[in-house]
Amino acid sequence: MESKSTAKFVHMSPRKARIVINEIRGKEVPAALDILRFNTRGAADAVYKVVNSAASNALVKHGLRQDALYVKEAYADKGPVMKRYRPRAKGAASRIRKPLCHITIVVASKEEA
Repeated sequence: MESKSTAKFVHMSPRKARIVINEIRGKEVPAALDILRFNTRGAADAVYKVVNSAASNALVKHGLRQDALYVKEAYADKGPVMKRYRPRAKGAASRIRKPLCHITIVVASKEEA
């Protein structure tokens, strides 16, 4: 059984989120949550919430416990880019890009593996 959770329009670049996601891919859910809990990167908080949500979805929909799950798929896709402008010298303006990302986590039971 698989369960999926997605966080959309997270205010961080997908490159920063992928660094954290690569650490938990393929790990068991309790181990992945421990890794994320003690990770110092800012993306770890957002990824922790998505992994926890996917594990909760598995419990509610399929009756699977957290210790019987592992992270089957984990990826961060590019979202839209918010464009802002900052005043510069001599009346000019420079563009500030604020990227967003979509974080998706799929957990599955160990028996399927």
